[in-house]
Amino acid sequence: MSIDPVFYSLLNSLFLQSTIHLMPNKKYKIAVIQLNLNDVAENNLKKCLSWVRDAANQGAEVITLPELYSSHYFCQSEDVDNFAFAEPLYSISFIAFSALAKELGVVIIVPFFEKRMAGIYHNSAYIIDTDGSEAGLYRKMHIPDDPHFYEKFYFTPGDLGFKTIPTKKGKIGTLICWDQWYPEAARLTALQGAEVLFYPTAIGWHPAEKDEYGENQHGAWMSVMKGHAVANGVYVAAANRIGLEQYLPNTAGIEFWGSSFIAGPQGEILAQASHNKEEILIAEVDLDLQENVRQNWPFFRDRRIDAFGDITKRVID
Repeated sequence: MSIDPVFYSLLNSLFLQSTIHLMPNKKYKIAVIQLNLNDVAENNLKKCLSWVRDAANQGAEVITLPELYSSHYFCQSEDVDNFAFAEPLYSISFIAFSALAKELGVVIIVPFFEKRMAGIYHNSAYIIDTDGSEAGLYRKMHIPDDPHFYEKFYFTPGDLGFKTIPTKKGKIGTLICWDQWYPEAARLTALQGAEVLFYPTAIGWHPAEKDEYGENQHGAWMSVMKGHAVANGVYVAAANRIGLEQYLPNTAGIEFWGSSFIAGPQGEILAQASHNKEEILIAEVDLDLQENVRQNWPFFRDRRIDAFGDITKRVID
């Protein structure tokens, strides 16, 4: 029995198309956007939409904005008026960035102030897929309470856990700012298959302390996230804001130190921003490289999971 060559060619073409469709991306480009933000939500939305479009035009396929993109960092004080910056799920931010993601065919991580119900607010992030749908939602798990970082007044700790979100570009994990100091958060996300850990961030110096402590504070911030990259064999991308935000009378404000970066799975810096300029950073995620690193540094293989039971205790005493 002979097969019609035209029919055979058609079958072969369909097979190749379906195989290509099912194959995961081996390489894709990610971007972090570093911006100066203010206290006018409408201005910040327009600005961020424009910068995301610019990142996509430069080839970025997964793009993240800084923490709480739509406002200044209002947590410098405890003031109920600041709850007005919060928005319900799937409202202004989701509608705008969903349409943009679909138009550009990119994944966008949108960190926002979520109003869940009266009295319950979260520091959250949408992960919006290339078709404009919600791939996932993350709510910040670790909430700080430091001088002029009074987040516990505003944010209920997240209740969705640490998650890897499958998207049409890759498997990504999103954590937020203070989460970056906790190796457990990075590990639990990476163990679910995350290829990249994104950290939308708002961190900076108290101006009066900068000369004495600033270098060590910034160095610690870099070191801990590079450590997450090494320990888990993942890419890490941190998006910070910049600028002195001094909205309160009789205070020195916070000087956000920028320095956003993307690191590879050996902790190598692939791209890094300045301390004081608005910038787009782009780097390539190479899954073959990631696999090679994990084959040579098999930290996941050698974990003594039988001996880690006490890690869930507050103190071992």
